[in-house]
Amino acid sequence: MTRTPERPRREVVTSPRTTAARRPRYPATREIDEQTRLGEVYMRSLIRTQLRLALFVCTVLACVVGGLPLLFLLVPHLSDLRVAGLPLPWVVLAGLIYPAFVAGAWLHVRQAERNERHFADLVERQ
Repeated sequence: MTRTPERPRREVVTSPRTTAARRPRYPATREIDEQTRLGEVYMRSLIRTQLRLALFVCTVLACVVGGLPLLFLLVPHLSDLRVAGLPLPWVVLAGLIYPAFVAGAWLHVRQAERNERHFADLVERQ
């Protein structure tokens, strides 16, 4: 019977520096809880995103609300139109502005929740 020569056993060579290079990573939630500089950066980015959204929604609503009187001033024959016996400017300013505010608020809440979900995903991924 012929014996096959045994293969030499494999040796794994590692550097002692490899463990030093792998510093423990803290989760982002810990960075935020401990209010480290990185946690401040995370929170500042969330607040900046929410502020940008709020300014956008307020700007759109201000343009709509401020633009309607300007529209009626620039196009005077619109003021003479009547809807259900009421002047058109009154109908628009009293009846259609409030749904615009509700739609703006709904949009703001929906987008703010989306921003918070993205932020939570970012924090959990770290």
